[in-house]
Amino acid sequence: MACVNFDVSMCVVLLNRKPKTGKLFIKSFRFPVFGLERQKGNNLIRYRKSMPQNLFNKVYDQHVVGQLASGQDQLFVGQHLIHEVTSPQAFEMLRDRGLKVMYPERTLATVDHIIPTDNQARPFVDLLAEQMMSSIEVNCQEFGVELLRLDDERQGIVHVVGPEQGLTQPGITLVCGDSHTSTHGAFGNISLGIGTSQVAQVLATQTLAMKRPKVRRIEVNGTMASGVFAKDVALHIIRVLGVEGGVGYAYEYAGSVFDAMSMEERMTVCNMSIEGGARCGYVNPDQKTVEYLRGRPLSPTGEEFDRAAEWWLSLASGSDAEFDDVVKINAADIEPTVTWGINPAQSVGVSNSFPAVTIFPEHEQVGVQEALEFMDVNAESSIEGIKIDVAFIGSCTNSRITDLREAAAIAKGNQVADGVRALVVPGSQLVCKQAESEGLDKIFTAAGFQWRSAGCSMCLAMNPDKLQGRELSASSSNRNFKGRQGSPTGRTLLMSPAMVAAAAVNGCVTDVRKMLDAAV
Repeated sequence: MACVNFDVSMCVVLLNRKPKTGKLFIKSFRFPVFGLERQKGNNLIRYRKSMPQNLFNKVYDQHVVGQLASGQDQLFVGQHLIHEVTSPQAFEMLRDRGLKVMYPERTLATVDHIIPTDNQARPFVDLLAEQMMSSIEVNCQEFGVELLRLDDERQGIVHVVGPEQGLTQPGITLVCGDSHTSTHGAFGNISLGIGTSQVAQVLATQTLAMKRPKVRRIEVNGTMASGVFAKDVALHIIRVLGVEGGVGYAYEYAGSVFDAMSMEERMTVCNMSIEGGARCGYVNPDQKTVEYLRGRPLSPTGEEFDRAAEWWLSLASGSDAEFDDVVKINAADIEPTVTWGINPAQSVGVSNSFPAVTIFPEHEQVGVQEALEFMDVNAESSIEGIKIDVAFIGSCTNSRITDLREAAAIAKGNQVADGVRALVVPGSQLVCKQAESEGLDKIFTAAGFQWRSAGCSMCLAMNPDKLQGRELSASSSNRNFKGRQGSPTGRTLLMSPAMVAAAAVNGCVTDVRKMLDAAV
């Protein structure tokens, strides 16, 4: 996998025609500078300076290489990430048509979804998991795609390894056959989750057909109170706008709260964009973005890095940028948040009660009643104090080093409550290594947590980490749908890693602010 190379003087997309069919195909592409518009002449598309735009439209326009008969745009894909679950069928599609991967150097593969996090000896006990693992190994070898295997220290969850390797950069288009690809938008780019057939299309053409979404700017201003984390911000936004509120939109996250966030925190919020219905989410690049990428294995180096950084920063939406919608949220309204139902919008602040069905619009009341009954809770009773059976810290949403530090600060000096099964699953082998160098693993194990190897684990339970029966899980993952964590009747409460740790040691949903105040 080579570094991304930048030509900040001019972007050129050179199109050639196939001799037999006359169809256009991409011969070469170089990343553009900001504020450019296309001028077509013959088979050459050049970009010239245009009026200020929001970041999404800048990047989108720079990557459009054609329009299809369907009316969709054909977007060049700068980086493609694949994993073992959605790639086997895509590679078979290529074989069936006698196609090759057009730009294998622009695709990186890792294994994460089906990987056991306890015993990783091969062959895996789960025969389907072993089949998927063998399939991606064979496919990557045959098609010339780099694979981060279990014996590679770079291996981990796809949305963790991309940023930590420096593959995820501002201004690019990035896709992956996974819903939570929006994570990478934290760096100021267009990152999209795609389906299996689209994975095949990108492998074969390095392009994606899509319709341009509208852009909504979500401003969160003020200061986050102690005990309020990025996960709480994400859940609050989803509760305010709803699980379908973002349909047809890309979200731009802005305001003083996002300015103050670390890159890891921004990734958490962007990760959850899809849970609010948005096509993707992003944060404008700033100096934090630049410093995070400096020195990463796949980042540019030397003068190229300086030129790239200048371009990255220029991509940010200007003060006069236009948006299709603007939503403003006061950070003071956000408290530690817990989901109570069966979608991520069904949440409340931890100091509140389960909602009464009657407060919802009539067309939502049947769904609310279904959620309360499935979760086996009573309307208007307190959410704090609800007993849990399992505590899970991990997932592409909250398994980075900052997440583990926040949870370890709560676990330190405490013990997991009797009857609670508690797991901590780092997002990558590098996160695991760093956490162990800081002694975080010792803090967790001393408190009674299980310290596991990198993988998706109980987020979606396509591996041995599953809920059993009606177990209730306090989880730092991203979805609380019925059956999401492995049991059709299992129940999930989404919350921040610190809140999960607090629930683990108290055996019930606990306001983490009380533990933080007691520690002062």
